[in-house]
Amino acid sequence: RRYNMSRTALEIFLVDQTNYFLNFQTRKIVNRIYSSILQQKTPNLNRVGIRRPSRLLQAAGLTEKWRRREITNFDYLMQLNTIAGRTYNDLNQYPIFPWIIKDFTSEELNIDDPSIYRDFSLPMGAQNPNNREILTIKYNELNDEVLGSFHYGSHYSNAAGVLHYLVRLEPFTSLHIELQDGRFDVADRQFISLP
Repeated sequence: RRYNMSRTALEIFLVDQTNYFLNFQTRKIVNRIYSSILQQKTPNLNRVGIRRPSRLLQAAGLTEKWRRREITNFDYLMQLNTIAGRTYNDLNQYPIFPWIIKDFTSEELNIDDPSIYRDFSLPMGAQNPNNREILTIKYNELNDEVLGSFHYGSHYSNAAGVLHYLVRLEPFTSLHIELQDGRFDVADRQFISLP
């Protein structure tokens, strides 16, 4: 697993549904620990972590289970997040959920009407045609020697964003205060939805 965007962590899932996220100083150490774990002859050791995510998804049969309504939408999305390397144990890789609806003005939504859903062929930032044009211009004009061209300069999921949305729950309140140099963020930005 990655921790702070470096491949220095292991996440171990136990049969009792608990998990442990361990971060090490270097990738070399994590590889040595991982190899040692794989050499153990424990009866419940499942070596799924050595598969590519696409193969793991296929082997788990999650999509078929979801289609047959054997698992809920939430369970399906959580499993997809886990397979993709997302975890509650790292704020920079916190689980995400898709934004699927684009109609926020209708009194009622007809879920059979395709016009209420966003265009899944485009990323979120390109849903609006004006934004899409701006992103295309930015991509074509930007050519960083190291990074190359890119559409977005920041990631949609990061520790600050997670802390912003979960600020009313501990330990996220304390982590948010720590992130903001010992105080809450500017009230107008932090608590804009409160009367």
